[in-house]
Amino acid sequence: MNILCVADTTQSLAFSSNVKEIYKDTDLILSCGDMPVESYDYLSTMLRRDVFYVYGNHNLSTFKAEMDKEFMHYKKFENEYTKKFYGFLIDGKCLVHKRTGLIIAGLGGSMRYNTGDSQYTESQMKWRIRRLVPTLLRNKRKYGRYLDILVTHAPPRGIGDGVDQCHKGFECFLSFMDKYKPKYLCHGHIHLDDQNAPRVTQYKDTQVINVFGSYMIKEKETGAIDG
Repeated sequence: MNILCVADTTQSLAFSSNVKEIYKDTDLILSCGDMPVESYDYLSTMLRRDVFYVYGNHNLSTFKAEMDKEFMHYKKFENEYTKKFYGFLIDGKCLVHKRTGLIIAGLGGSMRYNTGDSQYTESQMKWRIRRLVPTLLRNKRKYGRYLDILVTHAPPRGIGDGVDQCHKGFECFLSFMDKYKPKYLCHGHIHLDDQNAPRVTQYKDTQVINVFGSYMIKEKETGAIDG
């Protein structure tokens, strides 16, 4: 199973002229945010696969109509596949992807650093996690696991995050991984000057992956395609 992840920039292999050949075996596309919405349509069209995304803390003007002002939480769609806006929004939701059987949850946004949209305090992000708990518990009863992948924009605290308020990670993501044990936590937000820099950090049962640009998760293989 090959999962193409993108975040923060279209200057990557995922948006090269050879995308169809490079990523021809892609089963699923995930975005960790801060991408132009048209890029999701491009990837979906070129690779003929679904795109699931969370919000970043930039490029939000197109999404204004969907944003709920209370705690910057986003209005729920009727179900995961009712409305498609270039891709499927999973911010604040948890779903089972029908084609692959993967359980995927999304928690977009960054640490609050000004009055902009899609920014959260630590307590607000904890509140968003609590809203996912009933679904996670149902997953555990039905599938034997809470989830497989958590898609975020910001990183966990202390795992490749920054020192300034904007780029600090969330402490509650560490607690989330402790309790719900996703196989992967994929995030963006932290830009990498060196595309060959290490991207993966093992935190207990979870691989934390900085997706910046593009990154291919290749299940049952040891390698990954970066770009």
